[in-house]
Amino acid sequence: MSEEPSAADEIMDGVYRALCAHGYAGLTMQDIADECSKSKSLLHYHYDTKEDLLVAFLDRVISDFEDRVNERSDRPPVERLIEFICWFVFEPDETDRESFHIALLELRSQGPFNDRIRDQLERSDRLLRGTAAEILREGIDDGVFRDVDVEETAALFVATLDGARTRQITVAGGDRNGPPYTRTVAEAAVNRIVEPLLVDGVEHPSLDETIASMPARTGEEPGDASVTEPTDGSQT
Repeated sequence: MSEEPSAADEIMDGVYRALCAHGYAGLTMQDIADECSKSKSLLHYHYDTKEDLLVAFLDRVISDFEDRVNERSDRPPVERLIEFICWFVFEPDETDRESFHIALLELRSQGPFNDRIRDQLERSDRLLRGTAAEILREGIDDGVFRDVDVEETAALFVATLDGARTRQITVAGGDRNGPPYTRTVAEAAVNRIVEPLLVDGVEHPSLDETIASMPARTGEEPGDASVTEPTDGSQT
């Protein structure tokens, strides 16, 4: 028998839906209350301010992504690296994910002015870069990746993929005639970064089969948060 979601889970789901529907700038506690079927007074009972609630939400998003990373840590490093790239890919018809990323982009703009939000964004960035570095290190130890500067290469992955996601939602999202920009950059990352990493005789799965095999995504990646966001990014 499945467990009923807790009040905290319902509130966090409500924050996600409210961010998708209203964005960050115009978001109110009443919007969140409406999305999670809770009273505004109940939200204020748990969280004094909207900032408190959003910081808790970022913490949840990043922690959930960290759990997903740990759950799949026993997979071969080549598969994990392609999967890491695929987390940043989303199609133009994934409107909720796009709306969520836009809201997170608004939220991350507060990082220079808000220490609590910046702390979560830095945590997300460390998680994204740390995840990529761990995969690279494991692949080198297993003899499937060539020896490279792990930290530098991990930073390159995150900057490339997060930049592609930002460009898609701010500039390239209106072009519906070709593949989404995140997909184009993901393919380039595989061709120009992953393939040169592989030792002779080692192959990688395709992006299509990797995306098809991944757990369902709701947009709540750190990548997202990193701004990762799964909360990046890898950023929110």
